[in-house]
Amino acid sequence: MALAARLWRVVPPRPWLPVGAASGRSRCGPRRLCGSEVVGNGGAFKRSLLLSALSYLGFETYQVISQAALVRAAATVFRVEEILEQADYLYESGETEKLYQLLTQYKESEDAELLWRLARASRDIAQLSGTSEEEKKLLVYEALEYAKRALEKNESSFAAHKWYAICISDVGDYEGIKAKIANAYTIKEHFEKAIELNPKDATSIHLMGIWCYTFAEMPWYQRRMANVLFAAPPSSTYEEALGYFHRAEQVDPNFYSKNLLLLGKTYLKLHNKKLAVFWLMKAKDHPAHTEEDKQVNVSSEGRQVGLRCSSVIRGNWELL
Repeated sequence: MALAARLWRVVPPRPWLPVGAASGRSRCGPRRLCGSEVVGNGGAFKRSLLLSALSYLGFETYQVISQAALVRAAATVFRVEEILEQADYLYESGETEKLYQLLTQYKESEDAELLWRLARASRDIAQLSGTSEEEKKLLVYEALEYAKRALEKNESSFAAHKWYAICISDVGDYEGIKAKIANAYTIKEHFEKAIELNPKDATSIHLMGIWCYTFAEMPWYQRRMANVLFAAPPSSTYEEALGYFHRAEQVDPNFYSKNLLLLGKTYLKLHNKKLAVFWLMKAKDHPAHTEEDKQVNVSSEGRQVGLRCSSVIRGNWELL
């Protein structure tokens, strides 16, 4: 009835026309059509009325569809935000398995923020002590795929660049030293892009420090292999690594036990005993919030932090 009323307003009824009228001016008003005119133009009048009605119906349908689309889009955005909020809470709480279970429900998502979190969660599951080597490999490659999709969806996401670089590095562990060295430039490029997009992200800065430390520490035989395989193999220094580790600490003090540990190790490489003791002790005393923090504390490297500090004090460098 509402639609009929609207149509009535859009297409008002024609005035009554007498049937059988002759030439209209004598019996019909100057603005009225006579019966013969109506009969003669009946088809045109019907088509005009039909087109008017269809146009109106089309406009009404368009409005309804547009409003429905806006509602669905708003609901989708709200839903994604809700999922991300839950995911961040689980991550901060150290609920690695629950986080992975939550996010894998949305693995077909097109949202970059959700996808890079799924890449991170997959990698975290891979690092759990109870994960088998076979499962770990599958999860590492799965994480890379999620990170790649996140980057494709949003190249302006610093986190997508960061996790893409991390996942490429992880995959290199399964593809040999040649692939690992070949991927080094790509990894560096994405870490640098992540820092450029978000200079306040301590993790990206720390990871750039690890990149420098790794190539500063590269064994001679790997360096020789790199020189044979590549015209200009990647290289760095401990001083460069130290600069990134300190920069990360300035951005977010005590954010990561491994950054503290690597500060100590880098100072050891540079033969600065006093500062090495300072940072190694901080790493040893750092509370474990994440699985990786726990691994730092319980791994052979973490268990020997105290011994290393004592060795530095005594000057027993052979234990280091």
